[in-house]
Amino acid sequence: MKQLSRLVFSLCCLAGAAAAAPLDPFLLENTEVRDIQARALKRDYQVYVALPESYRGSSRRYPVLFVTDAGYAFPVVRSIAQRLARHAGMEEVIVVGLSYARGDGAIHSRRRDYTPTVPRGHTYRSDMPGRAPAFGEAAAYGRFIAAEVFPMIAAHYRADMKRKIFVGHSYGSLLGLQILLDQPRTFEHYILGSPSLWFDRGVMFEREQDYAAKHRDLPASLYFGIGGAETLAPGKKRSRSEENADMVADLRDFDRSLAARRYPGLSTRLEVFAGEDHASVFPFVLTRGLRSYLGQHK
Repeated sequence: MKQLSRLVFSLCCLAGAAAAAPLDPFLLENTEVRDIQARALKRDYQVYVALPESYRGSSRRYPVLFVTDAGYAFPVVRSIAQRLARHAGMEEVIVVGLSYARGDGAIHSRRRDYTPTVPRGHTYRSDMPGRAPAFGEAAAYGRFIAAEVFPMIAAHYRADMKRKIFVGHSYGSLLGLQILLDQPRTFEHYILGSPSLWFDRGVMFEREQDYAAKHRDLPASLYFGIGGAETLAPGKKRSRSEENADMVADLRDFDRSLAARRYPGLSTRLEVFAGEDHASVFPFVLTRGLRSYLGQHK
């Protein structure tokens, strides 16, 4: 009886130890993480890289997607791109996720790095105790991507750097527009979902007008997508503020402004996804935006 008791006690101890042991995390196959220092910005970032399924057994070069808000968007973009390649005949791609700055809160980092200006007449709360909100460094962050991230990717991967695709959503799309109007040839295709055109009283409309006054062409391929539910709340009077923005109407206005310029090198497309809102629309924008550029290749 004592032997049985000792056996039961030993089994209980083993079961308890097994229950207390940490479980292995789920890992995404064919992915890598690289550290990178933004020298001009004096901040550290990471890039997440997802390689195509055929990469190890091939010598060819692949189009490369650069994706903002990587903590959320990188696994989504990786999965959708691979599924489209496997089942819908789309060309395979390398996916590069752009992380938030090391040590910064997500809200703090994306507000600073993705917005074009310091907003006028609006007070924001910080998500980082002891640090004031920061804004307006999109131009500098865009230069970091071109000057430091691009060479890293070109040096370590078989990326076709003549077919670079930008993918952004919300503030990430503001960054894309900033890059587009600064140096449109930075990317060969821009996929911009639900851009926050209300930001800083519609400052991007001003930026577009300034660009048009100085240039006769905008050489870029541009895809806009937005949820049909991203409209003005009932009973609100439309203005270009975060609280009273009609994001669908704003995007239609911006797209019409671009079309009215008749830039010979600009290709644009705008789609509104009925029933989708700001939180749900991104996978739809990504899928259609990729197909608008990569199409069917098998």
